[in-house]
Amino acid sequence: MNVIKQLAAICLLVYSGGGLNAQDDLMDLLGDDKPATEYAWGTFKTTRVVLNQSIQAPAKGDLIFIISHHFGRLNQGAYDLFGLDQATIRFGLEYGISNRLTVGVGRSTYKKLYDGFVKFKLLQQSSGERDMPVTVSYFGSMGVNSLRWENPDRVNYFSSRLSYVHQLLIARKFSSAFSIQITPTLVHRNLVALRDDQNTVFALGAGGRLKLTQRMSINAEYFYLMPGKTADNFDNSLSLGFDIETGGHVFQLFFTNSVPINENGFITETQGDWLNGDIYFGFNITRTFTLGGKNH
Repeated sequence: MNVIKQLAAICLLVYSGGGLNAQDDLMDLLGDDKPATEYAWGTFKTTRVVLNQSIQAPAKGDLIFIISHHFGRLNQGAYDLFGLDQATIRFGLEYGISNRLTVGVGRSTYKKLYDGFVKFKLLQQSSGERDMPVTVSYFGSMGVNSLRWENPDRVNYFSSRLSYVHQLLIARKFSSAFSIQITPTLVHRNLVALRDDQNTVFALGAGGRLKLTQRMSINAEYFYLMPGKTADNFDNSLSLGFDIETGGHVFQLFFTNSVPINENGFITETQGDWLNGDIYFGFNITRTFTLGGKNH
C-alpha cells in the first residue's frame, strides 16, 4: 500500500508540474497533516475555586447567578448553634459577553460592599498544533464600601470608599481529575485605618481541584500575604471545599477561616486561626441561565 501511495504521489507531482497545490495534495496523500489543536475544558467546576475566582467563565450569552454565604465561627459553641446564628452573604451576577470576556457585579453584607469586575481569558491550555501548557486569565475588580462614615462631621471623600484587586489566574489541568491554579494578586485600598498600614498589599494564592466522580470534587485554596504590616496583623486565608454539580446548579460547601467574601476582604482582612477553631462553614450556590441561544 505504501508503494502505491508513493507512485501515485510521483505521478501527481509530474502531472501538475510540482506546484504548491500538488505539494499540499501530496502531504494529504501521505498522511502528513498537522495535528489538530485540542483545548482543555472544565479545569474547574465553576467560576470559584473556593472563595477566589477560577479561570472558568460563563460562555457567551450565559448569565450566572451566585449566592455566597458564610456562617459564624464553629468554636462559638451551642449557644450560637456553632455559628449558624450569624451570616455574611453576597449576591452576584456574572455575564459572558464573549467566550473570553466576562463582567460581573455583586453586593455583600460585609462592609455593605458593592463590587464590579471584569475577567478576560488571555491564553487557553491546549495541545497539538498549538501547544499551550496553561490557561491564563486577568481578573480586575473595584469595590465600594457603603457603610456610614464613622465621623460624618469631618470632610470625607468618596474615593476613600474604593478598593481595587488585580489578579492573574494561571491554571493547568493535569488530567481529567486534577487541576491547579496559581494566583499572583495585588490589592489596593485607598483608605486604611492607620498611617503605617499598607495601602497596597501583594499576595500569592494557590488552589487545586481533585475530581472524585463526574459530578463531585474536593477543592483547596490558600493565600499567602507577602511580609508587611498587613501580614503582621492578619492571617492567611485557607479554605477547604466540596463541589457538587446537579444539572444547572453547582453547590460548593466549604470550611474557611475568612469572614469576608470579596477578594479585597478575605485576602487582606482574614482574622481566624484554624488551630484555634476559628473556622467558618459556608457555601456557594451557582445557577447558570442561557440567554444567548444555542451558540455554545
